[in-house]
Amino acid sequence: MMEYRQLGQTSLQVSRLCLGTMQLGWTADEPTSFRILSLAFDAGINFMDTADIYSRWVPGHQGGEAETIIGRWWRQSGIPRDRLILATKVRGQMGEGPLDQGLSRGYILKAAEASLRRLQTDYIDLYQTHWPDPNVPIEETLRAFEDLIRQGKVRYIGCSNYKAEALRDALETSRKHHLPRFESLQPHYNLVHRREFEGELAQVCQEYHLGVIPYSPLAGGFLSGKYRPGLHVSSARAEGVRKYFTEENWRLLEEMDKMAEEKEASLSQIALAWLLHQPLVTSPIIGPRTPEQLYDNLASLSVSLTPQELERLNTLTAHA
Repeated sequence: MMEYRQLGQTSLQVSRLCLGTMQLGWTADEPTSFRILSLAFDAGINFMDTADIYSRWVPGHQGGEAETIIGRWWRQSGIPRDRLILATKVRGQMGEGPLDQGLSRGYILKAAEASLRRLQTDYIDLYQTHWPDPNVPIEETLRAFEDLIRQGKVRYIGCSNYKAEALRDALETSRKHHLPRFESLQPHYNLVHRREFEGELAQVCQEYHLGVIPYSPLAGGFLSGKYRPGLHVSSARAEGVRKYFTEENWRLLEEMDKMAEEKEASLSQIALAWLLHQPLVTSPIIGPRTPEQLYDNLASLSVSLTPQELERLNTLTAHA
């Protein structure tokens, strides 16, 4: 049975795994995307994360493809809206003009309406800033979110890709001006990418009781074990994974191979289990592009790591 957790200080009860949707309409076509969404929901995943810019980088795409697929799927599924936690993000370039992006009041209100139309819903459960906007005061951004919450179009807000100083500043601005606050953070966090989150950023999340929703838990597929020394892999994400090709990380995969064999698990499950054992983590964001990958990810919920195994993994990735 799927475990559920409260997200930050909200009333949102989210599944222990979050279904990421960057791949929908990109590396997973629409029929496959519908199947993944349905299988994930049937398995107990009620928390689905997307962004307006998914997948604008694909030739011929305009952005909004993933939101559109989610909207079509849930409308056809017959699932009551209150059984889904839909999270999306705003900030990225969604048009050709200089004002078609950012976190200004005008753009946020415009982007929210567009996301609502694509998702075919009256409200967004968790509306997140995709990354900071240095050209807009954080108070302006928060006041725009306040208006959306008052209008019933957004329930809670969160952020992604914030450093500790910017996150603390945003939270203190909310406190000072009695504005809605970020209830969650999406950090880039996994076994081979730890320093960015661990330390001051993690301390801010703990101090302010934020939900932590790590993205790229498998390091673009590196922690699935499909990349090995001297092996050519054809993948849409292969180029971005090369930065992990180090002697330390090859040794990590060897150790994970041993753990996986002992536990009759996959490397992906070991990597996800490590994140699930981190006390601040609410829901790692998985991004399966096939039903088989989804089933593999779900099985991580049954993988238990001993304190000694966790310490071994931590020692091997202390450099990350």
